[in-house]
Amino acid sequence: MENSMADKFQQKIDDDIRIEPRDWMPEAYRKTLIRQISQHAHSEIVGMLPEGNWITRAPNLRRKVALLAKVQDEAGHGLYLYSACETLGVSRDELINQLHTGKAKYSSIFNYPTITWADIGTIGWLVDGAAIMNQVPLCRCSYGPYARAMVKVCKEESFHQRQGFEILLTLSKGTEAQRQMLQDSVNRWWWPSMMMFGPNDADSPHSAQSMAWKIKRFSNDELRQRFVDMCVDQAKILNVTLPDPDLKWNEERGHYDYGPIDWDEFWNVVKGNGPCNRDRIETRVNAYEKGAWVREAASAYAEKQASKKAIQVA
Repeated sequence: MENSMADKFQQKIDDDIRIEPRDWMPEAYRKTLIRQISQHAHSEIVGMLPEGNWITRAPNLRRKVALLAKVQDEAGHGLYLYSACETLGVSRDELINQLHTGKAKYSSIFNYPTITWADIGTIGWLVDGAAIMNQVPLCRCSYGPYARAMVKVCKEESFHQRQGFEILLTLSKGTEAQRQMLQDSVNRWWWPSMMMFGPNDADSPHSAQSMAWKIKRFSNDELRQRFVDMCVDQAKILNVTLPDPDLKWNEERGHYDYGPIDWDEFWNVVKGNGPCNRDRIETRVNAYEKGAWVREAASAYAEKQASKKAIQVA
């Protein structure tokens, strides 16, 4: 019986028919979605921290307002994604507990510090640019709630990328110190951004199955190559040098070749040993604990309103 259901499920996937929460699905598919969507949600929430670090230090009111709006967007993205994840039968409390205890991961990129104002622009250009490359195909994900959430997320991320590029473009036309700050920022963020797509295809334990289920539409290496090809021309506009001496156009491939990625650094950060891993989790746990009274008050209010409605109905 279960084999028959599995065959019908895969046929729906092959026919590009969306899977909805009440549809039958293999347990492995459900668990894969929970892992990926929750990691995505955690990344949005933790990703607020490196940028929030500069809200009070933005160079002018315009920049401050734009950065506030961006951080607010990221909070919303996290909420959309937690809600999508809950449709798979897991509670938000459980998801947050997994983040706080280290059981669940988030994007390794957010474990690097934002040292200068240029980092805010570079995050918009490179980090959000890599995120868009990853996330636009997710709008066609086989799981309906995830795909629909990604439509709004991608529209806002596209704005974030343009915002970051505009910050860097302004710096590129500024003083020598500002141009040096821009180059230093790109030097520090380029390789971690390349790592955002995950391990090489041969070393990725989940990629092949996720593509068979059409959770993902492209492999890690395919998306990374698209990212490199996109960034080279944009770097020329900014008059910055991408910190890869092996970066060069390959006429036969029709793509840019790039140098080896330091996967030891990547796995070291994933395992919790990056520059900011401990600080990020401590900050999230402290915020969650200090916000307990808000959750309690909201629950008490909701219960009171429900009681009122019950009395009115009676």
